[in-house]
Amino acid sequence: MNEILKSLTILFVEDDNDVKSWVSKSIDGVFKNLILAKNGDEGLKKFKKYNPDIVITDIVMPIIDGLEMTKQIKSISKSTPVIVLSAFSDEDRLLGAIDAGVNKYLIKPVGIDELLEIIYKFAKDMGFKVDFGNGVRFDRAKRALINSDGVEISLTKKEIAFLILLTQRMDTLVLHEDIKQRVWTGQKVSEAAIRTFVKRIRDKIGANLIKNISGLGYKITTNDEK
Repeated sequence: MNEILKSLTILFVEDDNDVKSWVSKSIDGVFKNLILAKNGDEGLKKFKKYNPDIVITDIVMPIIDGLEMTKQIKSISKSTPVIVLSAFSDEDRLLGAIDAGVNKYLIKPVGIDELLEIIYKFAKDMGFKVDFGNGVRFDRAKRALINSDGVEISLTKKEIAFLILLTQRMDTLVLHEDIKQRVWTGQKVSEAAIRTFVKRIRDKIGANLIKNISGLGYKITTNDEK
């Protein structure tokens, strides 16, 4: 359990400073990264910047509430689990959470052990080992690309970041701007350089796995789509 949790980046969105402080202190050091945001607007911006594995959010928050933020997150990455921590259990909010695409709805107060167990279950279901179907597989937790003979294929830091981003959003188009922000943080990069970069990765994992959506971005498809 600890190994999987240690590989996760979690986004926690909460406008109550006391709750945010208590939760963040209680789970400090459990995850690879814990990103904090104080409302849905900031949460959405940090989601785009950090590409977390799992989002935990309150509902009632200023500027953008948790459900609207969830809708926008799901439009970017439908596979990213969103866990709601709410003080409300009325039917309208529960139905709203379902419509928004919330994966788990928990009523406050929630015990830390219970929350960690739920995160762990989501992480296991997400599948950190991605099989590309040609004998090559990518282990997101270990950041390793393995060939059919079980030998690790060398990857640069940027190649690792690119594969993590696309495998977290399997079958979902990842826009050029998201790729630039995630892989070339704070650096300028040309479209030609990105194409050359992607070609190098295709040579390592298989030429047909990474789909180019002309003028928009890239995605990795499941076996069913090939």
